Amino acid sequence: MSDDKSMIGTNIDFDRDGLQTGTLRLPHSVHRSAYGHIAIPIAVAKNGEGPTVLLTGGVHGDEYEGPIALARLVRELDLSRLSGRLIVVPAVNYPAFVAGTRTSPIDDINLNRTFPGKRNGTATEMIAHYVTTELLPRSDYLVDFHAGGSSLQYLPTLLAPRWSDPAQKERLEEFIDAFDPPNVVYFDSIRALSGEDRVIGNYAHQNNVFFVTGEFGGGSTVNIEGLAVVENGLRAVLSHLKVLAPAAPLPKRRGKVRRLVMDDPGLYAFAPRRGFFEPRFALGDEVPAGALAGLIYDLDDPWAEPVSVHFRHGGFAVCIRTFSLVEAGDCLGHLASPA
Repeated sequence: MSDDKSMIGTNIDFDRDGLQTGTLRLPHSVHRSAYGHIAIPIAVAKNGEGPTVLLTGGVHGDEYEGPIALARLVRELDLSRLSGRLIVVPAVNYPAFVAGTRTSPIDDINLNRTFPGKRNGTATEMIAHYVTTELLPRSDYLVDFHAGGSSLQYLPTLLAPRWSDPAQKERLEEFIDAFDPPNVVYFDSIRALSGEDRVIGNYAHQNNVFFVTGEFGGGSTVNIEGLAVVENGLRAVLSHLKVLAPAAPLPKRRGKVRRLVMDDPGLYAFAPRRGFFEPRFALGDEVPAGALAGLIYDLDDPWAEPVSVHFRHGGFAVCIRTFSLVEAGDCLGHLASPA
């Protein structure tokens, strides 16, 4: 056995035809359970020949549109319409999902900042290692569903890698047209906003896996519109990839997709100090350059003039902070500019 083989086991046979539901067994020996493990739900459906599509949600445990849509997809799956294989993990960071938190309560690590993970690391690092070494190498496509979590709220938006290669761009645009989101933001899927490359998109790319993600709500709740976008888009792209034939006619297309980018730091607003935040913009606003993002008030001196925070550049508001209380460095929201 290779020293790099994951210590996470499973009762799933990835190569067997049919629908299997089971668990990934994450070793977790603690005081209350000496030989225990954390059981992460997984489903695998396989029928005949075709591509493998990996579908994930709950990379952050306080994001719910993906887990709901993926669980429903499996419950309603008709194997006779399947050509290929679906690997479905509705809540990849299951400890965080159970706790309803962005990061795991076990090690306080953000799963999407710890790839490729470690075989013998913490719980979150072991999950990242399993995804990197076991799931991605089996996959041709990865769709990873996100939302803003507790602290942020997003307009339902598909996030798509930006490619210069014409063939990759054409393939991506066909996928976007099939998904039919209200908004698509082209972004650097290799690195996070902070410049880190420890994200799942980077390791999908290294495994030659076609990758898209998205933000479909936030505020640690379920965005009804975002959930509909996820469910309709998921059915449409699985049909587009010829993996899952639709059981009924798909919904009519929404119309023109708003195409955006969000690379420029001037599109983001961050708190310069501790306090509480009064926003001066709303989701969906067209915000001019230099516009007031909001005011931050002193917690201890209510008579003091609040601090003004401005966007340097203008754009379309796709994200806003949920919580009014802020610390220095907290994101207050961001815009995206026309692609």
